[in-house]
Amino acid sequence: MEKNKVIELRIEDMLDDGRAFGRCEGLAVFVSGGGVPGDLVRAEVIKQKKNSAEAQLLEITEASTERVESECPYFRQCGGCTLQEMSYEAQLSLKRDQVKAKLERLGGLNGPKVNDCIGAENLKYYRNKAVFAVGPHGEVGFKKAKSNFVLDIDDCLLQTDAAMVCADALRTFLKMPAAKGLAGKVIKQFTVRTALGTGEVMAVIESERKDFQGIDSLIEMLDDAVYSLSIDEEGNPPEEGVQFSLESVALIHKGKSHIIAGKPSITEEFIRDDGHSVKFEISPQSFFQVNPEQMIKLYDKAAEYAKLKGGETVLDLYCGAGTIGIWLLDELRSRDEEAAAKTKVIGIESVKPAVIDANRNSVINNMVNTRYFAGKAEEELPGMMGLSKLYKWNEVNERVEREPEIKIDHADVVILDPPRAGCDEVLLAAVAAAQPDRIIYVSCDPGTMARDINLLNEKGFTFAEASPIDQFPQTSHVEACCLFENWLGASTACNGCLFF
Repeated sequence: MEKNKVIELRIEDMLDDGRAFGRCEGLAVFVSGGGVPGDLVRAEVIKQKKNSAEAQLLEITEASTERVESECPYFRQCGGCTLQEMSYEAQLSLKRDQVKAKLERLGGLNGPKVNDCIGAENLKYYRNKAVFAVGPHGEVGFKKAKSNFVLDIDDCLLQTDAAMVCADALRTFLKMPAAKGLAGKVIKQFTVRTALGTGEVMAVIESERKDFQGIDSLIEMLDDAVYSLSIDEEGNPPEEGVQFSLESVALIHKGKSHIIAGKPSITEEFIRDDGHSVKFEISPQSFFQVNPEQMIKLYDKAAEYAKLKGGETVLDLYCGAGTIGIWLLDELRSRDEEAAAKTKVIGIESVKPAVIDANRNSVINNMVNTRYFAGKAEEELPGMMGLSKLYKWNEVNERVEREPEIKIDHADVVILDPPRAGCDEVLLAAVAAAQPDRIIYVSCDPGTMARDINLLNEKGFTFAEASPIDQFPQTSHVEACCLFENWLGASTACNGCLFF
């Protein structure tokens, strides 16, 4: 199968990077540029390997029954929403199958229990965080697939109206004489965070400088843009829906955030099924789930797996702004206040501003039995458990030993919500040494989670089940909430080999 050859094949599956998959002439063929399972396509071979080939879609000669028409004018260029041409039912089925396949192939599980993917009601405008790239000519949008070229995008079907008007305000600003030389050089990235429950908006400018010409004008333009969403053509507030307001503008320079206008954080609010309110403060660099509707479903599933009854110690690792642990504790409190008062949550997070948010979120939700600590979980937890030493830098820049802020000898439930790279092996060893009854693993990359399954199994924890949650409709990404159970038991498990 030589390069540039045009082939015809039936699309059998899709990968989680958006490419389609089929077979031709005995080779596995990975097709870029479109295609959904069931399509018969013509494609041009662009690269051949020993047992596979890469190809570019030319045309669809026979459409799949699961094919639908994309509504996005940027679909073929942007590359973000790779599943837009697939029916939503097929998307959910595909994502469940992908999770199951990775658990089997990478995790070594035989017929793992994987529940149906929990779908979303809102397939548009669901993201509470938009991250825009800024191009050298004032483009504000997203990078073209497999490229550094910035597509200038004036609308995105996944982002909020607040995010898009802020992007347009920045685009207008970058065309002004006062902003000459800023686009793509000084201002490289622009993030808008929207609290969908309260309407509070935060704009975050990533800059090569702590200050730049015209910054006050930009802040005013952003404020006017968001305000325009809260009035109709006659200048009156809308009768329905949340009213947006720009509450914070931050600038990130060399990895540190600086509030240049408004509040240091915005507040998101959720109303539980029982009518109880849960609030979270979000700062510029906090991790927060991007789909609030699906976040509730994810956290409710985590609460179901945790089975808190009262009196437990819960470790919330890679805890971000503390949202999962606080949600679980609040769920228990809604059932039994006395039991919740006896339950402790201890969180560890490497991003210091997020830890400040986590402790603040405990305060605003009236929780006194939560504590959050800044540091790498793979360092802090072993140190807290006495399995390794902790260090700090003193005033003369010497590395010296330090005492842990808290000592831990046991945990009943452990929550793992790691970044895409998965969990550190040292951390998993410390988690195993804590001998929890249950581990709840929240994964944004089922592949790395499947890898970690082998390590957890070696330490006496067995995979029970997984529940995929569609946090990102129309895209190839899927979140999974998994339950692991301690099959050895705290009294019989060996603590001799603490590290892998």
